[in-house]
Amino acid sequence: MADILVTTTEHIPGHEYEVIGEVFGLTTQSKNVLRNIGASLKNVVGGEIKDYTKMLDEARNVAVDRLRVNASNMGADAVVMMRFDSGSIGTDMQSVAAYGTAVKYL
Repeated sequence: MADILVTTTEHIPGHEYEVIGEVFGLTTQSKNVLRNIGASLKNVVGGEIKDYTKMLDEARNVAVDRLRVNASNMGADAVVMMRFDSGSIGTDMQSVAAYGTAVKYL
């Protein structure tokens, strides 16, 4: 699905297209026990919690991959105006959504 262009812009230079519709890619990730212990210790001294940063980066990549698959299933050539949204579920889960507008080149 890497051939599906995903962009945060509204216009793709050199391409005319029609809008197919909204498209999403969703994932929910949880931290393991070791990450939670490390994060708790880091809370005491401050600073970046690298395991959480890595988890969120992985979650964003999974969400974009799923966005591409869903766009391809809709017959799209690209996704414009892609955005992310995220939120916590409880204390140890993070949900990430990638969303945008699926388009087909004319």
